[in-house]
Amino acid sequence: MKKWIALSVLLLPLSLAGCSHPQPVAVYAPPPPVVDAARQGYHDGFEAARRDVAVGRPPRLEHHPRFRNPPVPPPLFGDYRRGFKDGYNAFLHQGPAPPSPGI
Repeated sequence: MKKWIALSVLLLPLSLAGCSHPQPVAVYAPPPPVVDAARQGYHDGFEAARRDVAVGRPPRLEHHPRFRNPPVPPPLFGDYRRGFKDGYNAFLHQGPAPPSPGI
């Protein structure tokens, strides 16, 4: 009888060690200004590439004034430039059309 009690006392912590409750995982969406800056950059880049091709200019992303001086607050420069570059390349590689401004 003592062996069973000793065995159950020994195994009780081991059986409880595997019990854990699932931890919630928080997924945060980027704040709206970041999404808007990237969307505006994508649209502007797409249009800049379209104009470059229409007038026969060689594709040079870095020469566009809006890429060099984004029309957004300084903390959002990186997001705007990434969107601009994605939009510019999307047009050059015949990617999807730019999203409409209302989305």
